[in-house]
Amino acid sequence: MDAALMARVLALRFLWRARDRWSAERIAAHRERAVAAARRHAVERSPFYRRLHAGLEDAPLTALPPVTKAQLMEHWDDAVTRPGLRLADVEAHLADLVEHDGDPGRPWRGRWWAAATAGTTGRRGVFIWDRREWATALASYSRPNDWAGIKAGPLHPPRIAFVSSARPTHASALLGATLGAVTPTLRLDAGAPLAETVAALNGFAPDIVVAYASALRPLAAEQAAGKLRISPSQITSSSEVLSAQTARDVERAWGIRPLDSYAATETAAIASVCTAGRRHLYEDLVIAESVDARNRPVPPGTPGEKLLVTVPFARTLPLIRYEMSDRLVIDRPGCPCGRAFAIVTRVDGRAEDVLEVPRVHGAVSVHPIVFEDALEDLPTTGWQVVQRRDGIDVLLVGLPPGTETDAVRARVEAALAAAGAAGVQVRVVPVAALERTALGKVPLVRGLPRA
Repeated sequence: MDAALMARVLALRFLWRARDRWSAERIAAHRERAVAAARRHAVERSPFYRRLHAGLEDAPLTALPPVTKAQLMEHWDDAVTRPGLRLADVEAHLADLVEHDGDPGRPWRGRWWAAATAGTTGRRGVFIWDRREWATALASYSRPNDWAGIKAGPLHPPRIAFVSSARPTHASALLGATLGAVTPTLRLDAGAPLAETVAALNGFAPDIVVAYASALRPLAAEQAAGKLRISPSQITSSSEVLSAQTARDVERAWGIRPLDSYAATETAAIASVCTAGRRHLYEDLVIAESVDARNRPVPPGTPGEKLLVTVPFARTLPLIRYEMSDRLVIDRPGCPCGRAFAIVTRVDGRAEDVLEVPRVHGAVSVHPIVFEDALEDLPTTGWQVVQRRDGIDVLLVGLPPGTETDAVRARVEAALAAAGAAGVQVRVVPVAALERTALGKVPLVRGLPRA
């Protein structure tokens, strides 16, 4: 066990509790100081950011050019602030973890923790943290428990089961492996056969289940059927959009509402729900700008096209106005819990989840909510929309025998027509399992590759 690392995590969790009572003005002042320090550090020590921000040292954050994942990866060796760190070496370390099923929780070279994204939205991203940064990330992942009023720590070490990606380069595997040194953990692959997952969970009897949203619905069905027999005190949805129907299924199966935690590999935790059920943005840890397609800020309460994030504690690989394709609705603070942190009223997934349906007079954008409204109340354990050149496939898993698929097709066609995409050919296909990404996620919508 890395005692120094865990001691810092606990200290941060304790110190951060005072921030729950901060005013909006104090949060803003803290953010301003933290961002200024991060910008100075980046310009002083990163050749990439020194070039990118030349002449803009005194400009406001919103005047700085955004940074894409592809841009950051292309200039990775110049973007990092620690001499001697090279992307090729980190990639070799991650490849070694995969080849030998290594322990991602063990620091590389005794001082670095690394993870990679799957590259489902373009080029794969590789991110790295030193001990201080990784402690901050771990503490951020623990904040959802604190804000939801759940006791979890060294005095109450819970048994935690992760149903996500077992691939050792994934952030969830890194998190689970690190926590496994201080609390019993079980890492399960969301893409494994459901019967195997059920058996493993029954044998482990977790107190906390952290899972992809797409894994929770079939697990809830197994619990309702009596095949899964666990009694967790907490269920957390991560990495995917949690639909209202999946939340209801979880609540019916276990009698508890799932915590909807919003996080990313690059940033660690970004937002989570409080005891009043509202999802607050971690404004003291991550500056999240919801912007339109031209990087202009959208008004509070308005959906953005993407997110620009600045992570002040990321010093090894600075992230300053780093572009994420997530579509959020961020609103002003105001909550019965008393926290003055902004509220994330909706996470709509990624820009890539919006289908571009070709029409005679130009493409029509169809948001995933169109399909969610049409499909969520079906008696299935999961669905997925896959765009084809000549139409759309609606994949349904767990559909009861004898269910009339024509009615499902008519429902989807009507929803598309209401969205301005009438005449699209829809095919409903019952399947045994849904298509997953390399990291085991199940996107609700899979569109055609974009130019």
